[in-house]
Amino acid sequence: MLTLALESSAKAASAAVFEDGKMLSFTIQNAGLTHSRTLLPMAEGLIKGLDKSMTDIGLVAVSRGPGSFTGLRIGLAEAKGLCWALDIPAVGVSTLEAMAYGGPILDGQMLCCCMDARRGQVYNALFTVEGGRPVRLTPDRAIDLPELQSELIARQEPWILLGDGAELCYNTLDWEQVTLFTAPEPLRLQNARGVGLAAMGKPPVSAHELLPAYLRLSQAERQRLAQLDEKA
Repeated sequence: MLTLALESSAKAASAAVFEDGKMLSFTIQNAGLTHSRTLLPMAEGLIKGLDKSMTDIGLVAVSRGPGSFTGLRIGLAEAKGLCWALDIPAVGVSTLEAMAYGGPILDGQMLCCCMDARRGQVYNALFTVEGGRPVRLTPDRAIDLPELQSELIARQEPWILLGDGAELCYNTLDWEQVTLFTAPEPLRLQNARGVGLAAMGKPPVSAHELLPAYLRLSQAERQRLAQLDEKA
């Protein structure tokens, strides 16, 4: 059985194909094109290149957030569409957990996964690596940068920064108080390989149960609430 993994939570989109825990194929596109134009063709190209058909897919793994609201909606919509068309289940994984699986997997390593959430915040989760697998230290959260710095300092460990918020954190946080490193670019950004690895062992769900985890209201929703407050 093939597992198709999809990642579209930020600027880059990627797809990967796994079989029996082994990645067979992977592709990424980071030119800023709309994910609705690139994600499914990439997946179809991988399957065709393996001399397989879409009907050989038995599971779809997809990042469900946090991340770009539009990117997540595209990825989840395409995952749901495939699941309904092929009558197969799905696994939705945390974008930040997938990011950790794509990072430097060395026992004892401390991973700080972060995505730029704007407004002085990052989407963040902390992990350590045990037995060759990331182990979660915090839940996914939207956190202010000063609060994140205080937490990293309190743990008194060197941290590897991952994600599209890595450079923001490195340039903003006081690295004289906490030891920070940014992972090499091929390991830094979330991708479908990490999604596929993070999905292994997780219980599958139906397409109907596959839901996004935004962590924060969209800008449009925040503006609407602000307008309602003004009218109240």
